[in-house]
Amino acid sequence: MTNGSPSSADLPSGVPPGILSEIEAHLRAREARREEIYGRARDLRRLAQRTMMRLHTEPAPDDDLREIRRRARELSESLRREGRGDEGIAMDALQEAAEATLLGAVATGSPWPGPADLGVDPEPYLLGLGDLVGEVRRRALDRLGRDDLAGAEAELRRMEAIVRALLHFDTTRAIVPLKPKQDGARALLERTRGEVVMARLVLGRRSAAERAEPGDP
Repeated sequence: MTNGSPSSADLPSGVPPGILSEIEAHLRAREARREEIYGRARDLRRLAQRTMMRLHTEPAPDDDLREIRRRARELSESLRREGRGDEGIAMDALQEAAEATLLGAVATGSPWPGPADLGVDPEPYLLGLGDLVGEVRRRALDRLGRDDLAGAEAELRRMEAIVRALLHFDTTRAIVPLKPKQDGARALLERTRGEVVMARLVLGRRSAAERAEPGDP
């Protein structure tokens, strides 16, 4: 007797090959997309790192800074369109692109760009801002090495402003792992402040000794 329900013999015995083919094609496409994202991110990261090194030793490489912006914007837009789930591959590169562009603004006195200006999301922008503190510290130490105390103090004030901006945010690590950047930036600021204070004392004593020399017997 039948009640209209399909018998066990009529039920499919497994996943249809067509479905398996569709899934496999999706996975192959995603693998190819991940490889493309990785390659673009690697090239962007290398360009950003090379540009930051140059910014400490020579005039701002405007062409490279423009290229960083272009690549960062294109990569971000590509991730929003078709990179869902694979954003983490490019996070470090976008972070360094933001850091390099911000350092370029520092070095040239250009207007301070925001995430929208760079075409990146706020998360990598904030992480790049956190790492920028170390680059500004390097600028301060370079000035101390040349006995440019005023220049070092100006860079210290810049560090203080960046750290204040970082500490403005309090968000969960699941959204953006900002807390380690905040802690690291604060430690670098305190270390740099101590070094600037020490340099001020040393230069002050040297200046006093030089003024006293003409009157020595």
